[in-house]
Amino acid sequence: MPRKTGSTIIPSLRYDDALAAIDWLCRAFGFAKQAVYSDDKGVVQHAQLVFGNGMIMLGSTANASAWGDRIAQPRQIGGRETQCPCVIVEDCEAHYARAKAAGAEIVDPLEQKEYGGAGYSCRDLEGHLWWFGSYDPWAEHSG
Repeated sequence: MPRKTGSTIIPSLRYDDALAAIDWLCRAFGFAKQAVYSDDKGVVQHAQLVFGNGMIMLGSTANASAWGDRIAQPRQIGGRETQCPCVIVEDCEAHYARAKAAGAEIVDPLEQKEYGGAGYSCRDLEGHLWWFGSYDPWAEHSG
């Protein structure tokens, strides 16, 4: 049984320069810092960024741990990913323009989807793949 909380599934990512990534994710994608725990060398042990009722957690690749050893960075595997956060946004066109202006690498341009809504995909400053769109899988759909 899932716990009654704000979000029961929270993607977790790692970044070589996590402090720069936090600032960029807030500027480019509209996240807000909820918590950032870092040491005096700038190594982020744990950070929480929120977007609406969603959240991502992240940390520095330099924060060595058994958990971190299980995660490959896109730069280590030819720019590929094995998962991708999908984020529902209110105004997809405005979000697309914001991300593009901040230097996000657009992978799939903004387009209307046949199943509803619009969406696009991009890479962040360290190559992680993201999808943003107005399609809401929680809404009732006909079909």
